[in-house]
Amino acid sequence: MDLLVVGGSGFLGLEIIRQARRAGHSVAATFHSRVPAVADVDWRNLDIRHCDDVKALVLAARPDVIVNAAYRQSDWATTAEGGMHVALAAAVVGARLVHVSSDAVFSGTTARYDETHVPDPTTPYGAAKGAAETAVKGITPTAVIARTSLIIGDGDSQHERHVHALAAGAVSGALFTDDVRCPVHVTDLASALLELAASPYSGIHHVAGKDAISRYELGMLIARRDGLDQATLPTGLRAGTDLPGPIDVRLDSTNTQARLNTRLRGAREFLAPTPT
Repeated sequence: MDLLVVGGSGFLGLEIIRQARRAGHSVAATFHSRVPAVADVDWRNLDIRHCDDVKALVLAARPDVIVNAAYRQSDWATTAEGGMHVALAAAVVGARLVHVSSDAVFSGTTARYDETHVPDPTTPYGAAKGAAETAVKGITPTAVIARTSLIIGDGDSQHERHVHALAAGAVSGALFTDDVRCPVHVTDLASALLELAASPYSGIHHVAGKDAISRYELGMLIARRDGLDQATLPTGLRAGTDLPGPIDVRLDSTNTQARLNTRLRGAREFLAPTPT
């Protein structure tokens, strides 16, 4: 298939591109400020805040599938309006759309969240993601909206870099023992998104890891895998701080997993040390 990855220069976008190229797909991808050094990709500069520019690019590329992995946590125009602009452009050319959303659309007041739960965000970022979901559903009803959680890699995600910086004393802060999410490995997530793109399914899908773990446990798993001194990792409680957003959000991906060949591993599995 001809694939357009919006936000292709990001951590998830680059993994989607790598897997799509290995599968033999033709790939175009967008970047905002810097062209990644990735060959065999038709790189296009794009600011998705500008609707006419998004439409023009999609009309020129005419992809079969668009995966929108672009966002900025502090920018409503990129996350909410940009998501709407991509959906409008997809509708114009009849492209299949896979829109990446987030567990930030939930407040954390429910024990677990499946695809039937209505968003109740408590932060501007969560609200922007929720608004984008509403726009996508209204404009392109056949689209897949894939909510995910913390995205982890093999040392190159922001969460892993933060743990290394904490262990080295390069930054201050703490890993909260009460802040719970369902981390997913970037290769699993990218594979699942491409599988959903080629599927007949539509609507909300939860694509997260099977383990609900605290940021502290996540940090300890990363430290153990990478040979860091676990005793150097500072801990704390998020409850009682003035940090915005939900504390405990657990995505239930059971229904989506039943539709996938891709196995959504838990962090305790994908962060296990490699046997020597």
